[in-house]
Amino acid sequence: MKILAIEKEMPGVQDPDYQPYLEAEALKAWELHQEGLIRELYFTDDHCAVLVLEARDKNHAREIVDRLPLVQQKLIDFELIALQAYPGFARLFK
Repeated sequence: MKILAIEKEMPGVQDPDYQPYLEAEALKAWELHQEGLIRELYFTDDHCAVLVLEARDKNHAREIVDRLPLVQQKLIDFELIALQAYPGFARLFK
């Protein structure tokens, strides 16, 4: 199942708060990508991460993002949205 994970910055966190964890964050994201759990990784214009995860369900997706150091340090969190395949073509062309 594909899960869209959209970063939410936590209130009161300042840019310097992230610094000690950025290298570990990048390494963990790379490891999760190598495992096939993070399929795609993007940044928005305002530097928030958007991940496309491959997970069994939303609970599994939560377990995946909870492995990220910035999440563990409560500097960011993610909104998780389960994606379903678009069924419209089947309705149109049956």
